[in-house]
Amino acid sequence: MDEYNWPTRRPDVSGQSPEEVWTATFAALPLGAFVAGEVIARQPFGVFICVDGVPNAVALAEIIAMPEGMGLPALGIRIRGEVIDHVEHNHQVRVRLH
Repeated sequence: MDEYNWPTRRPDVSGQSPEEVWTATFAALPLGAFVAGEVIARQPFGVFICVDGVPNAVALAEIIAMPEGMGLPALGIRIRGEVIDHVEHNHQVRVRLH
């Protein structure tokens, strides 16, 4: 397996438009919310997290938002963090790891 990969899990959003999914995710994960979840993909710039309790949400923790000295978490590791940004144009939730 390659060291880096893209998320392969697809949320079950049958019957919902991307805008509806984003609206629900945005409401469930406000700025400052603490989240936990499993690392489901890795890239050199950060990790993608399947967020607990919000089945349609995948968050991104960029390497610049990780504690100093923390390496890139491995696939399957459970991590925690805080929502620090919402990026409307690509429906992305960004997280700072703790």
